[in-house]
Amino acid sequence: MANNLQKEAGGFGMSKSKIQARERIRQHGGFSLIELLIVVAIILIIAGIAIPNLLRARIAANESSAAESVRQIATAEIAYNAAYPTDGYSTNLATLGGPAAACAPSSTTACFLDSSLSSGSKSGYTFFAAGFSTGGGPNSSFVASSAPQSFNQTGVRDFCITTDGVIHINPGAAGTVPAPDVATCLGYAIAQ
Repeated sequence: MANNLQKEAGGFGMSKSKIQARERIRQHGGFSLIELLIVVAIILIIAGIAIPNLLRARIAANESSAAESVRQIATAEIAYNAAYPTDGYSTNLATLGGPAAACAPSSTTACFLDSSLSSGSKSGYTFFAAGFSTGGGPNSSFVASSAPQSFNQTGVRDFCITTDGVIHINPGAAGTVPAPDVATCLGYAIAQ
């Protein structure tokens, strides 16, 4: 082997250390193309199994957030009714919130909800709230509802709550909007 190294070094003008380094690389070798393809295939299989589970976990988190947000809107409606009895329940979602900084409570910006929820969109869901009057007086009932912004990607169920404080669930479908009134919400199944 030493003879071969000397011949290579002499013939190509390479130093003995460079030739020894090349010889070590040849002896140790690397991964073959087949081995690399097998590793890539295994990674793709694992990703194919994990990604759908990750999407389902995200949908579950968004739905949990939507249900809690509908409860927060209902609590804000009750607080609004107590604070402004001549108005009754709030006429819309924006009235329950206010600006993100320096919110001054009034009947048009009650400051009961944070600005992200009162804007009508949060965690992949669209939100709606409205108060309704029977007989021309103050609003005596309300509905707070939500629907996924992108069905089967951000959520699969619609949520709503009315004056009775019970959360209702609808299986949802592509293109649905939040329940616009009390009757629609009461048509949904009661959450268990």
